[in-house]
Amino acid sequence: MPALMSGARMLLECLVREGVECLFGYPGGVTLPFYDAMYDHPIRHVLVRHEQNAAFAAEGYARATGRVGVCCATSGPGATNLVTGLVDAMMDSIPIVAITGQVSTKLIGSDAFQEADTFGITRSCTKHNYLVKTLAELPQVIHEAFYVASTGRPGPVLVDIPKDVFQGQGHYHPVSSIHLPGYKVYTEGHMGQIRRAAQMIWESERPFVYAGGGIVAAGAAAELRELVEIIDAPAVCTLMGLGALPGDHPNFISMPGMHGSYAANMGMYSTDLLIALGVRFDDRVTGRLSSFAPHAKVIHVDIDPAEIGKNRKADLPIVGDVKRVLERLNPLLRELKPELGERKAAARRACWRQIRAWQQEHPLAPVFSDTEIKPQHVMVEINRLSAGKAIVTADVGQHQMWAAQFIRFSEPRQWICSGGLGSMGFGLPAAIGAQFARPDKLVFAVLGDGGFQMSVPELSTIASYGLPIKIVVVNNGYLGMVRQWQELFYNERYSESITSDVPDFVKLAEAYGIPGRRVDTEADAEAVLREALRTPGPVLVDCRVPQGENVYPMVPPGSGIHEMVGVKP
Repeated sequence: MPALMSGARMLLECLVREGVECLFGYPGGVTLPFYDAMYDHPIRHVLVRHEQNAAFAAEGYARATGRVGVCCATSGPGATNLVTGLVDAMMDSIPIVAITGQVSTKLIGSDAFQEADTFGITRSCTKHNYLVKTLAELPQVIHEAFYVASTGRPGPVLVDIPKDVFQGQGHYHPVSSIHLPGYKVYTEGHMGQIRRAAQMIWESERPFVYAGGGIVAAGAAAELRELVEIIDAPAVCTLMGLGALPGDHPNFISMPGMHGSYAANMGMYSTDLLIALGVRFDDRVTGRLSSFAPHAKVIHVDIDPAEIGKNRKADLPIVGDVKRVLERLNPLLRELKPELGERKAAARRACWRQIRAWQQEHPLAPVFSDTEIKPQHVMVEINRLSAGKAIVTADVGQHQMWAAQFIRFSEPRQWICSGGLGSMGFGLPAAIGAQFARPDKLVFAVLGDGGFQMSVPELSTIASYGLPIKIVVVNNGYLGMVRQWQELFYNERYSESITSDVPDFVKLAEAYGIPGRRVDTEADAEAVLREALRTPGPVLVDCRVPQGENVYPMVPPGSGIHEMVGVKP
């Protein structure tokens, strides 16, 4: 007979069996039985300073490793504070399991203290959610939650557990299998469609590879590189896909879309075959849909059938895991290359000449100054000093786009940012999760002054655990992206976007016991950042950049991706 244990202990046993090493959370009344069980348990609990940041930290952990991140919050406000993180994970397809406490089952529906309908609230912002009503169902639910979060298109799963379930006593029986009749995952892709894709690729004159976060999620970076090299096509990686193809690979152009390079956007506009891999044709990439790749046929590979044809009709849809599809497509391309590969060779060479000409005419070039530190130069220095090996987390705004433009990543899971939801306050807690996940890696948290002030309390978490995160604040005294839009589209009416009354971030960091440094000129930047890297613990670097700097190129809202502003004629 299995040993008798509480529901809280049973939950911990399930987490151990799922390989959970740490979770991020904040305790409260109904989760006290769980926290009491954790007191002498080997699973590490990381105390964040706000529940939203627990979800962001769990995302950072998951994004850095590909494993399921775990967060925990109490009932009522604790659970509702998780919601932004759950939506963020849902938008970016990040596997996390959120465990929330709930009032005792006999009190549910009575408006008890700190009661909220967590199950109802989170139904639309999770891949799946559960309300556990009996101790007997707890193990099955927990193991199902991890399975659902990590299979197919990854996403967040929430498990709401009443206090009396935590406190109940029962015998734990290991779950040997997961059987979910209504949950179907299509992984292999239709072989006939894959054969047709190989033919279409060799028949095209201007093939263009459009790779997204699905490549990272599927662990398909090696297969993507093989594809690009077999067909020798230009390739772009979306904001979520950066690192899927090494930043220094000769076929990698840049990130595409609203702040993508001229060559990337014009290449996508002029292609006759768009090979879309693990992407969802997001509006920040496509711009005005009617003008997006107007001359192209589209091969779309995605594990989620709901994404196929959602925004752009696919001439050849392939539903399946992109890694497995490419594992079958690449050999076919090699097999057909001797027969078909030379038919369009001249046209492809002409296409490459055009791409290279666009790159030379309109490069993504950093801006330098003798008297101040430009934000682009901050990113160039981070890129140079980290040599493409660091994990970089970013908040949301101008600095995020500059980082995406100028920092080159050598492999997946080095670039961590909030893509689909664009959650300010994401960067610092995500860095915490990434550093716990990868203690062997150098982690930069690149933040704007606005987003940083949404997550300042996590300096306490960083100091408490001695995490050696290098925090770089790109401080322009504005909500920079909001200011840029107000300048360009709202007649320079800077309504509520000025944040010049920010505190002294160096002194603020030192108040938490974290060394702070300030950078005002380019001459300071290298020395200060090098010193930060030599410092064994956390360091904050406050970079005072010009207030009026804009991110270019830019595709204005409602425009086609070929209609960029901020590029020379």
